[in-house]
Amino acid sequence: MGALTHLNAAGEARMVDVGAKDDTRRVAEARGRITLSRAAFDALVAGQLKKGDALGAARIAGIMAAKRTSDLIPLCHPITLTRVEVTLTPVPIDDVTGAVEIVSRVECVGKTGVEMEALTAVSVAALTVYDMAKALDRGMRIDGIELLSKSGGKSGDYRRTA
Repeated sequence: MGALTHLNAAGEARMVDVGAKDDTRRVAEARGRITLSRAAFDALVAGQLKKGDALGAARIAGIMAAKRTSDLIPLCHPITLTRVEVTLTPVPIDDVTGAVEIVSRVECVGKTGVEMEALTAVSVAALTVYDMAKALDRGMRIDGIELLSKSGGKSGDYRRTA
């Protein structure tokens, strides 16, 4: 690990200059999950939530969030994304709970990576499921949001091992 690139000599936050970097293909994948009561899970899977299709809305919200990451996280660069894919998979856990596993894959050809865009997509997709199912379960839990892999750029490839 090197120095913190987002701090200047005085320790103040700054946006990194990526102007001299080469454009390369960059890909990042992230995941997370939202765990909810079995009643809310069953209603979500059956498409019976009062707000409508939670999985469809969350997929679109995740895609939109990836595209707007630089508006949400102060030191992120605006990036022209070439692909954003968000998948939501309902997983019954037991008689009391269920979960929705969320995975995003974000790609670009550019000077900086798309890790934050992939993580933001997962986060906002999970928040959208929460918003749409909260009438049935306010105790839902969002967790496990993590970077799975990234490729491209000077720092090379990364793959989560555990």
